[in-house]
Amino acid sequence: MTPTPAQKRKSGNPATQAQIELSVKQQREQKRQEKLAEYQRQLAKRRRSKLVWWIVGSVAAVAVIVAIVASIVFAPAPAPTYDRGDGDGSAIEGVETFENTANHVEGSVDYPQSPPAGGDHNAVWLNCGVYTEPVPDENAVHDLEHGAVWITYDPAQVSSDDVAKLEALLPSTYSVLSPYEGMDTPIAVSAWNAQLKVDSADDDRIKEFITAYWHSTNAPEPNALCTGGLDAPGRK
Repeated sequence: MTPTPAQKRKSGNPATQAQIELSVKQQREQKRQEKLAEYQRQLAKRRRSKLVWWIVGSVAAVAVIVAIVASIVFAPAPAPTYDRGDGDGSAIEGVETFENTANHVEGSVDYPQSPPAGGDHNAVWLNCGVYTEPVPDENAVHDLEHGAVWITYDPAQVSSDDVAKLEALLPSTYSVLSPYEGMDTPIAVSAWNAQLKVDSADDDRIKEFITAYWHSTNAPEPNALCTGGLDAPGRK
């Protein structure tokens, strides 16, 4: 029998009063247990949330570290640096030197060396850099006049790996790399009035030649630009 509100407050029957008090205690205990269960659920939820954010933060931190390491490991190697050469490579075995004129002319020029190592040339210079297609002789020779070094290779005799090795030897400016078909040697390195022909991209004399002639102070126009001129097809 359910106790009435008056009985809940107090009953004259001791047995009934005990039952009422037990029911009230049970209700209080149930509410206490419900509050405790809800607190535990909220606590577990907060713990799960913290764990998720910790995992997300850790993964993000690892991703950032991996990205930084990858950017360092896989970044292209910086271009080598050379001191400005004095134009004297006479001590390098195999270097040939020439006497060429330096006039600005129009049209094509029949050069005595192949590839050219100086001579009359176009009034517009070639922008220095790496080219995947042959460049005009007359514009490239103008670069030599400005003190640039021009590395040419015969694509029929040189592999793509060797081309990459040649590119790795280039300074960041005052240098040109381009294919040159039909050469009598796999690789030629040219400066104004000087040239070295080699069979391999691993030949140490290539670097020696660049060291001697790069941005040479003895070029006809040693302080002229190597940018702001002609961009030939195939420039990387």
